[in-house]
Amino acid sequence: MKNHWICLFIVFGLLHASCQQPKEEKEFDPWDGLQSVLDQIVAPEFEDREFLIGDFGAKEGGEFLNTEAIKNAIKACHEAGGGKVIVPKGTYLTGAVHLLSNVNLHLEEGATLLFSDNPEDYLPLVHSRWEGMELMNYSPFIYANGQENIGLTGKGVLDGNSSIENWWYWCGARHYGWEEGKGTQTPARKLLHQMVADRVPLDERIFGEGHFLRPQFVQFYECKNILIQDITLLNSPMWNIHPILSENITVERVRVETLGPNNDGCNPEACKNVLIKDCYFDTGDDCIAIKSGRNEDGRDPGVASENIVIEGCTMKEGHGGVVIGSEISGGAKNIFAQNLVMSSPNLDRVLRIKTSSKRGGTVENVYMRNVKVGTYKEAAVRFNMFYEEEGDHIPTIKNIYVDNLEVEDGGKYAVMINAYESSPVENFVMTNTTINGVDQHFKTNHFKDVTFKNVKINGETSEGLVKTEEE
Repeated sequence: MKNHWICLFIVFGLLHASCQQPKEEKEFDPWDGLQSVLDQIVAPEFEDREFLIGDFGAKEGGEFLNTEAIKNAIKACHEAGGGKVIVPKGTYLTGAVHLLSNVNLHLEEGATLLFSDNPEDYLPLVHSRWEGMELMNYSPFIYANGQENIGLTGKGVLDGNSSIENWWYWCGARHYGWEEGKGTQTPARKLLHQMVADRVPLDERIFGEGHFLRPQFVQFYECKNILIQDITLLNSPMWNIHPILSENITVERVRVETLGPNNDGCNPEACKNVLIKDCYFDTGDDCIAIKSGRNEDGRDPGVASENIVIEGCTMKEGHGGVVIGSEISGGAKNIFAQNLVMSSPNLDRVLRIKTSSKRGGTVENVYMRNVKVGTYKEAAVRFNMFYEEEGDHIPTIKNIYVDNLEVEDGGKYAVMINAYESSPVENFVMTNTTINGVDQHFKTNHFKDVTFKNVKINGETSEGLVKTEEE
């Protein structure tokens, strides 16, 4: 019995000792959360039914307006329970195309949808967002509202047919074709800003004819389960791919080539669970810009863009490669960008976060790694809290990680930070990075907990390079 108690004491002692051993803490790896995000993004599948637009009266050649024929094919596919609406080889002129649930609009190789340059072909007005603000406006060229399981696929071409002769000059810039006597978006844009500030109801925000607010190319509003795959987009009037308040989106092997005004490549706005993979962007504005609404129209719903994965993409022209903002009032979080290639003397920035105290919002948990850059114009990484107007909503930017960024020939700066003293950029970590050819290492003001590890800029190690004031 005595030996029994001795054995018990020994066992309890060993257990107690093991409990007292300090546990080795695992070093934080922001990429641990990537797979769980990817697991939530599942591309929709479609029924094995085909509906050829020619069977509904469509005619190729680029002169006959096929809007009604395409509409009828989509309706028949939807009512049959879904499938593919086929655009065969050839050029088909059309106005607005509205997708319905369970329909995959599929362009075969050699097929082109050529969009009309007549604004009347994008009526009636639809519920849209324009630069993050709610309104009734011309229909986007391809549009869906409140639909599920929708696709835009195939190796064909969507040609927006936009140029300085039609949609582009509406921006009001002379180098895009505007001249005295032509319409411009400026008065309508100002009016819409005021309506947002005054909380004017949506049914009173009527734009369209005479207002010159360009429609977007592809816009899906409050939709679920979206697949955009293999398509080429050319000559957009404005933003190219623009899902809003939508969920479970795959944009894969898409090619965007359009250098017009505000021709952003892919702009998920207040969206959740988005994969942008193996795409090519040669754009007149940001290649990818993550958004969540402007001012009151972003803050009131308060819907962030979250769980966005960007991988395997190539960026050429553009104001920025991966951009968050500027319409970011609802915030953004959990952004993963990896295995990217960028290079152009006209590419301004690699990673850019832009907002203002009129817009506010919190941008957090942004992770970028394995990016190869030939050249850029301004900064590899730029944080800006003073983009356009100031107001009473101080933004927050925190938890930004950049790893394995390689730049052969940089522009003016490696890193730029312009933040509020009361809201510094917080927890910015850069590791395993080489940036060559910059004119100046940093231009910064307010930041907190910035860490550089194994970083070389113009051949110098990172120690002692970061400044707490503008250089």
